[in-house]
Amino acid sequence: MTRTIVSGGLVITAAEEMHADVLIEDGKVAALAAPGSSCAGGWSAEHTIDATGKYVVPGGVDAHTHLDLPFGGTSSSDTFATGTAAAAWGGTTTIVDFAVQQRGQSLRQGLDTWHAKADGQCAVDYGFHMILSDVNDGSLKEMDLLVGEGVTSFKLFMAYPGVFYSDDGQILRAMQRAAGNGGLIMMHAENGIAIDVLVEQALAAGRTDPRHHGEVRKALLEAEATHRAIQLARVAGSPLYVVHVSAEEAVAELARARGMDLPVFGETCPQYLFLSTDNLAEPGFEGAKYVCSTPLRPREHQAALWRGLRTDDLQVVSTDHCPFCFSGQKELGRGDFSKIPNGLPGVENRMDLLHQAVVDGHISRRRWIEIACAAPARMFGLAPRKGTIAPGCDADIVVYDPHAEQTISAATHHMNVDYSAYEGKRITGQVESVLCRGETVLDRRRFTGRAGHGRYLPRSTCQYLA
Repeated sequence: MTRTIVSGGLVITAAEEMHADVLIEDGKVAALAAPGSSCAGGWSAEHTIDATGKYVVPGGVDAHTHLDLPFGGTSSSDTFATGTAAAAWGGTTTIVDFAVQQRGQSLRQGLDTWHAKADGQCAVDYGFHMILSDVNDGSLKEMDLLVGEGVTSFKLFMAYPGVFYSDDGQILRAMQRAAGNGGLIMMHAENGIAIDVLVEQALAAGRTDPRHHGEVRKALLEAEATHRAIQLARVAGSPLYVVHVSAEEAVAELARARGMDLPVFGETCPQYLFLSTDNLAEPGFEGAKYVCSTPLRPREHQAALWRGLRTDDLQVVSTDHCPFCFSGQKELGRGDFSKIPNGLPGVENRMDLLHQAVVDGHISRRRWIEIACAAPARMFGLAPRKGTIAPGCDADIVVYDPHAEQTISAATHHMNVDYSAYEGKRITGQVESVLCRGETVLDRRRFTGRAGHGRYLPRSTCQYLA
């Protein structure tokens, strides 16, 4: 057995803050002890990490990434090797990526394809959600089998007709199946049929620049789809998790449902909290860097998102990390914004950006850990193993320097993409060292991890529904 002590830091979880030493044995947290008492008590360790003056927080859980995802005639630029290494640099020790069922395929074929992509490649731990692209009798039956194997969440799309889109009848049937097998339905809530009409009209009128991507994917069409998804979930008797919520009106739909004690949950992402349509409107073709769906909104929507995080109408901040290089990938949409691959990089930046939100007074330190670590772990059946620091949990530990100052830049990030969505942003706080199951993967800003350390995680069902 190997033993490590993380000593002298302020341990912060979603539940409490305390000065304590964290005692790690054989990849698990063995105990939390009063500072300095572990050695006096005879607890010896091979390694000691000095966290004096630093925070000691759980490894981040990013429950929404898209690594090596084919989309829009290309593929997201981070592989499971590069993407999970970048996650480690940013203090995230668990990701949940999306396996994709292609139309005409079984769920099993899609899941096997994603296992093959990830196997032996990951520097941190990982699990899979399943994207349902073809809802039929066969795939509905397969949902039961996947839940039994630990793939307990299923994503459907009200957007992207002809690619991922499901109609209301298909969505209802999938929700009914989830209501019976304990799975959690994740919903991309945008009215894709109406959006396609607006896209066609914009292009016909010569409105081809990246800023028009945000203008046609209207906030009201996100809110309408969110409302419709909630009502379908009520009819089916199933829980619902709405991904990448970006608009004030959509938050209001979630708040109304939660006020009725419905099992409805919401996620937002750093891009909606820190970026806006001002970025989409950057001159030339620069706005293409910020094309994602749901799209960036006018800055005034941000206050509603921060409020939703404080009131728990939004429970989770994930990244929807889906990077495409500006050169050769985003450029596919020159002259036609609808051909710009949808997605932003961010898996390396999430924990730091949310700490900046603490500095700025938007959220508390414990809420930072709640929305970035504890809540996604509970939402997707990974608690108590992940998302906290307590005896028996995995020793996924981040030593965080709350006073370090940094400037986010593509020149210094580790994601495999040629730009940063937050280029030049100055923030306070930085990940210093990271342990994943007790093994150091980042040692005082030096990467010591390796492909293959990360383990696949079968998951239990949503722990908010227990």
